[in-house]
Amino acid sequence: MSSVAADPQPSLLAEISSDKMTSKVSFHHADLDYQADEAKWKARTARRLAEDPSLPNTPLPEGFPRVLTSPLVWEGKDWTDESQWVYNLSLAQLGEIDNALKHIRGLGLPIGCIDKATFPLPTLGPIIESLAQELHSGRGFFVIRTIPVDSYSPEDNVIIYTGISAYIANVRGIQDVNGAVLGHIKNMTETHSAKMLGAPAYTTEGQPFHSDPGDVVSLFALEVAPEGGASKVASSWRVYNELAETRPDLVKTLSEPFPLEMFHGEPRYRMRSMLFVEDGKVIIQNARRLCTGYMGLPRSSDIPPITEAQAEAIDALHFLAERYQLKLTFQKGDIQYINNLSMFHARDGFTETAEQKRHLLRFWLRNEELAWKVPPVLQARWKLIYNVLPPSEQRFPVEPEIRSMSRGHWARMAAQEAARQEN
Repeated sequence: MSSVAADPQPSLLAEISSDKMTSKVSFHHADLDYQADEAKWKARTARRLAEDPSLPNTPLPEGFPRVLTSPLVWEGKDWTDESQWVYNLSLAQLGEIDNALKHIRGLGLPIGCIDKATFPLPTLGPIIESLAQELHSGRGFFVIRTIPVDSYSPEDNVIIYTGISAYIANVRGIQDVNGAVLGHIKNMTETHSAKMLGAPAYTTEGQPFHSDPGDVVSLFALEVAPEGGASKVASSWRVYNELAETRPDLVKTLSEPFPLEMFHGEPRYRMRSMLFVEDGKVIIQNARRLCTGYMGLPRSSDIPPITEAQAEAIDALHFLAERYQLKLTFQKGDIQYINNLSMFHARDGFTETAEQKRHLLRFWLRNEELAWKVPPVLQARWKLIYNVLPPSEQRFPVEPEIRSMSRGHWARMAAQEAARQEN
């Protein structure tokens, strides 16, 4: 039997059929893959509208705005030059960063102790703090260009990234149960089989538009791919406006609970919506992988299915984001920051060579002064992510490692067996 954090909704139960002879439960699963298929999306949309032409006349759920007006609402075509979102560091500012690195090194403190006081940037710091305002109430993204990563050791690059990010937000989110607050995005398929990998972050495949957990997502390019791998961002508020105008039924669907796969534990799945309104702000947590599974973490066949309406809504988020996207071409040494609550992000697939392999570092950040209010249903998760660990317990792995929750089932079982044998 599957366990669940909340009772499945009647609309989901309607798609469940019980075999009375075997007492087994079988499900009709919507045809939805992790990699979005435009032909399937268009066919599903046409079929559903043919079956019920009144869908576009569905009222918006109570409290949801008809239109969002804000600098956070934009289309890719609105941005015509990189100078609109890239902040180029001067030689003097790079020198200031280098001095801050020497300062924290001289203090002999663990990396977890890095903050604005221990990583002083007297002239650059206020500029970065103003960029943090841009994240929360401006366009929602920017790039700092560029740290000369080859001039520093791997640990020094981690320290610099941590120090600069301290001026964006004062809290670093926990990304793994082992206390890691720093993550690595790197192709691991050469050293790990597919059944050991459960997230595309560790492959060369493209990623459809999605949301991470947390407020601010940051990526630091230690190395870029020789071909492909472009970072793509889109305003989720622009996507919302399109849906509210043309398909309010999908707004309603996204605001209702989805059965989201939990992969590694109990409960087996959680019922949670993807679309919220809190304090006048629309927040979309676009959790596609939890609806489809991926490689070594496939979606379980014995949990409630994703409905046809939910499948169309998930695809609509991706393809509308793709319509309004902006590509941010990563350069080696770039640091990207995005407002994860008002934007989706994605990436193109890429190729590597033996000499040049794409490698990014990642933070999940929260600025407690500027942070948006989080919907009640997300507060428990946010509390886990931003449960501030003592500096000595925060982990900043210098070498790539796979997050526990992104390891395939086989890898998890192998680790459990190894632990059992040690005991």
